[in-house]
Amino acid sequence: MVQRIGGTRRKTRNKLKKGFRRKGKLSLTRYFQTFNKGDKVSLVAEPSVQKGLYFRRFHGLIGTIEGTQGNCYKVKLKDSNKYKTVIVHPVHLKKV
Repeated sequence: MVQRIGGTRRKTRNKLKKGFRRKGKLSLTRYFQTFNKGDKVSLVAEPSVQKGLYFRRFHGLIGTIEGTQGNCYKVKLKDSNKYKTVIVHPVHLKKV
């Protein structure tokens, strides 16, 4: 068998790229933001922080907060016909 080439950020050159007006220092209020259980959030990647980043398929989707796990949040979202739970760092979340 042929071994698969590439990692989790494969083919994401444009999808996970920062716009030129967003470049610069990272806002600490966004890094340390808090959410409550049941809040609706949108998954928007912050490319300068790699930890707690979700899989590229879930970029731009809206989900609900289920709880916390360490410094990250469990986000329940619908992927086609199934509900999935993704563990995401708060810097990659935006309140809807």
